[in-house]
Amino acid sequence: MQDDQQFLETVVKALVDHPDDVKINRTVDEMGVLLTLDVHAEDMGKIIGRSGNTAKAIRTLLRVVGMKNDARVNLKINEPEGGRVVTADETDAAMDDNAGDEVSAEPKDLDQAIDDLKI
Repeated sequence: MQDDQQFLETVVKALVDHPDDVKINRTVDEMGVLLTLDVHAEDMGKIIGRSGNTAKAIRTLLRVVGMKNDARVNLKINEPEGGRVVTADETDAAMDDNAGDEVSAEPKDLDQAIDDLKI
């Protein structure tokens, strides 16, 4: 196992609740090293972090590890099967936020969506 892959595995397993589900695939091409990360669906939030800050920090550290070995290291985080897990609390909060909002069965076009964003 390469230094970059070992580093990623150590960091990610320390962050998640399901360390046995952490899988890392390493490929090398003319662009550099690509590490592809798969984690348990419940752990995605821990890896991404608020506003993506945890993922950004991990990517930054991987680039530093890569520089040490004269390699460009990139990280791809795969979305787990079935997509994002939404907790009951998040569902309730989203429903409360949308209470009283008119729900349309028709998709909005771009102009309508932009108009809706204007205050």
